[in-house]
Amino acid sequence: MAAKKLWGAETTKAVENFPISGETVPVSVVHWLARIKGAAAEVNAELGLMPKAAARRIDRAARAIADGGHDDQFPIDVFQTGSGTSSNMNVNEVIAALAGAKTHANDDVNMGQSSNDVFPSAVHLAALEAAHRDLLPALKELERALARKAKSFSRIVKAGRTHLMDAVPVTLGQEFSGYAAQVRLAQERIAAALVHVGQIPLGGTATGTGLNTDPRFAAKVRTRLRRESGLKEIAPPADPFEAQANRDALVELSGALKVLAVSLTKIANDIALMGSGPRAGIGELYLPELQKGSSIMPGKVNPVIPEVVLQVCAQVIGNDAAITVGGMQGQFELNVRIPLIARNLLQSERLLAAACRAFAEKCVDGIRANRQGTDASAGATLAVATALNSAIGYDRGAAIVAAATESGRPLRDVALEMGVDADLYDRTIDLARIARGNAA
Repeated sequence: MAAKKLWGAETTKAVENFPISGETVPVSVVHWLARIKGAAAEVNAELGLMPKAAARRIDRAARAIADGGHDDQFPIDVFQTGSGTSSNMNVNEVIAALAGAKTHANDDVNMGQSSNDVFPSAVHLAALEAAHRDLLPALKELERALARKAKSFSRIVKAGRTHLMDAVPVTLGQEFSGYAAQVRLAQERIAAALVHVGQIPLGGTATGTGLNTDPRFAAKVRTRLRRESGLKEIAPPADPFEAQANRDALVELSGALKVLAVSLTKIANDIALMGSGPRAGIGELYLPELQKGSSIMPGKVNPVIPEVVLQVCAQVIGNDAAITVGGMQGQFELNVRIPLIARNLLQSERLLAAACRAFAEKCVDGIRANRQGTDASAGATLAVATALNSAIGYDRGAAIVAAATESGRPLRDVALEMGVDADLYDRTIDLARIARGNAA
């Protein structure tokens, strides 16, 4: 608890009523509530609804909170009333105490607002800011790291694998270019979702009608917030009742984060598998050695960063499930699971940003190809017989592969024994050419 309490009776009641998790509302939501209230006070003064001196006091107090100067004044558990009313009142009370001069928490600080439009607006803006400030830059960093590896590995041929079974050769660079594209597409999905996240319900007050709010208020506040934050997506809602009754935009963003988690799971698993061994596994990559891999087995190197990424992805997918259920819980004019959605969504953004940076900097950048392993897998896959299909037909090729598999003999020896011309075989079974596929 804070040494000096700036909050009032409503905050105290909420602290007593919700001793649930010990985890408070994400501080970024508190900061955005303060920014909204500071901008609202200035707009109310501009509209002649509040003395300018009072507005300046409220704005000054709100900015101090938004800058993180009073984070210890917001003790309410995140599992609270589903509209976030308790946290909105908490912010109102602290701003009023800081502003002084008998500033009223409801009449002055909350003028033109309701918890029902302000709290979800703050959550949307916190999620929007986190995406731009942390997550998207981290994804760009990871994409570039993967793309660099794709370029440096472009001539390294290895076995392809489908169904975890040998397939025709590919290059290590082709695999990493696919990973880079997955991360690039994730950025596009997130950016598309942010367009809707930026459509905040501010100005709708209790039920979306805008009761007790000047019709010019919301647009003016949005303009100030957009100018001060640089978040270009901040916009009016498509419909005030849609915007207040549900949190579909946050569910949509969470869905994009889940897709990212699915992509990262695939990438991290592939890299861990290709680095397995180094002698008894696939052994096509050397992963950076960051720490001892075992307390008992000397020299063991584990895929520690891919394992971190996989755990983060599992958490994000779990968060998305909770967000999905929370998004379903809007009855009539208001969704009432907003703190839950905020907690999980902002955690997902934070975890994914940190995991992507660690993946890029501590793993991908340091990956080296195990040329002995890639050469061995490329030379061992019997699926190269596929390249002979146009010359000898599928059935004859299948018979050659089956015989080579059963006998363990080299594919070339079996093919020649079964009547394939040596010149044709050597001309056709060119691993680098096969890996290029139909590329020039």
